[in-house]
Amino acid sequence: QVQLAESGGGLVQAGSSLRLSCTVSGLSFSSYPMGWFRQAPGKEREFVATLTWDGGATYYSDSAKGRFTVSRDNAANTVYLQMNNLRPADTAVYYCAAAPAGTGVTTKKANYIYWGQGTQVTVSS
Repeated sequence: QVQLAESGGGLVQAGSSLRLSCTVSGLSFSSYPMGWFRQAPGKEREFVATLTWDGGATYYSDSAKGRFTVSRDNAANTVYLQMNNLRPADTAVYYCAAAPAGTGVTTKKANYIYWGQGTQVTVSS
């Protein structure tokens, strides 16, 4: 059974930082590209960041570029999202997801096959 468990969300002030973690079990983690998405109330789930199986290539949304960093520790079966200089517009539920093994970076949520339950990030002004 594949499980993705996010953690690290919370309530912070604008300008603060948070690091989200996503621990994965039930699959060969080091073979899977991983991504982060977010969904704000009343909005579609949107792409945030992704990286290849080895972390060698990363890609970010325009809103995340320069503020967020995605990374992974294959020995710990964990992917991270370091978020700096948070803004109220970053308020959302953040989800990690796994794309099929052997694929490259992808920003399309339809290409991801496993999803976590999400962790809430709230940024106050």
